[in-house]
Amino acid sequence: MKKHLATIFFLCLLMSCQTESKLTFEPKQLLGENCDGCPKIEVNIPSALDDSPVAEAINIALQEEIISILSFNEDETIDSVDKALQSFTASYKELKAKFPDEVQWEAEIDGTVVYEDENILTLILNSYSFTGGAHGYASTSYLNFDKRKGTELENSELFDDLEGFEDFAETKFRVQENIPQHKNINATGFMFDGDSFHLPNSIGYTKEGLKLIYNQYEVASYADGPIVLTLPYNEINTYLKRKVKH
Repeated sequence: MKKHLATIFFLCLLMSCQTESKLTFEPKQLLGENCDGCPKIEVNIPSALDDSPVAEAINIALQEEIISILSFNEDETIDSVDKALQSFTASYKELKAKFPDEVQWEAEIDGTVVYEDENILTLILNSYSFTGGAHGYASTSYLNFDKRKGTELENSELFDDLEGFEDFAETKFRVQENIPQHKNINATGFMFDGDSFHLPNSIGYTKEGLKLIYNQYEVASYADGPIVLTLPYNEINTYLKRKVKH
């Protein structure tokens, strides 16, 4: 009986530790003005509730991303999400006053936690905006955080061996996209700057592996859509600064 109780106690303690290592979030929605002459704006993101440096870093990073997506007036200092929503709305109203037939603008931003362990937390931010023209623009961004240090990580900080990882990723990219290893990286129609392979702006931890996402226009045409390369951790842990158990 004592052995069973000890086992149950250990399992409960283990589950408690695992729960405590997870950050706490609540959904947060931000909407633009609701009027006939207003653009459609909808923002749905997780808000970190923990009183910790990493929770603060997450909320600040999300705010900065939203401001970057919605801000249109370069002459105006925009230091809050509310001001960013107002900027997007004001820019549309100003254009609409000059061109009454202007098609309605819209912006949609959705954020989700896609990976978390004791060291790393990763958010994915999907955004779509239409501000006139032939079509709108959709993009995906990953935000990676070091939970122990309480900081957002630059892509270069994800790796112990950045150069080695880049070479490995290029080989895998060529295989996936049917580009001969001995030919120029743009031989089949890609548009890498300088005819040289480079990593995308968007790199993030996911349950399936490290994901590399080239957004539209980054290395290919709009019609090609985003290009995703997923690299399993058992193949790339040697290059990562923070290893992932698999």
